Amino acid sequence: MIAFLRGRVLDKGPGRVVVDVQGVGYDVHVPLSTYYDIGETGRDVALRIHTHVREDALHLYGFLTELEQQMFEHLITISGIGPKLAIAVLSGIEPRELVTAIRRGDIARLTRVPGIGRKTAERIVLELKDRLGALVAPTLDEPVIVVAADRLRDDLLSALQNLGYQRPLAEKAIDRMLASNSEPPSLENALRGALRELMRG
Repeated sequence: MIAFLRGRVLDKGPGRVVVDVQGVGYDVHVPLSTYYDIGETGRDVALRIHTHVREDALHLYGFLTELEQQMFEHLITISGIGPKLAIAVLSGIEPRELVTAIRRGDIARLTRVPGIGRKTAERIVLELKDRLGALVAPTLDEPVIVVAADRLRDDLLSALQNLGYQRPLAEKAIDRMLASNSEPPSLENALRGALRELMRG
């Protein structure tokens, strides 16, 4: 089983990154939190890896932090939550906020994540609330990555569609978010802003 990869970012897009390890490219599924912090193509990266094996496929899921990986592996133990949905959850809510929401039993916050209905949110709280005691969220400041406005818009639209939002709604939310900022924000802050706009309707 592959548990760790260190190499160069060969290619990346919302939800995935290709890591070149001594000439071998590994296609790794990642949550948006990792995608935005991983750096640009050509940069060195080290990823914690969860290898998911099925009868017909082998998929790699990568994470920059231990907390992300722990939450992913907790989520996929819950009935009805597979790796794809677990990645969507971690893309729709920051790992630290997810831990807080579960500990508080905040069903309303969890159901705002695309793909998570009330019953699934209740299962998450029920099954994980007492298992998160040892988890400590990281305290390091997150890096700020600034990109050109046109690329930012494309990345945001792709990310929101991957999260399950329809294109017209996503475009309107992005337009409102960009209009409220005099200069292009970082990718992560832009995504947060667009998600806030979507919550407002």
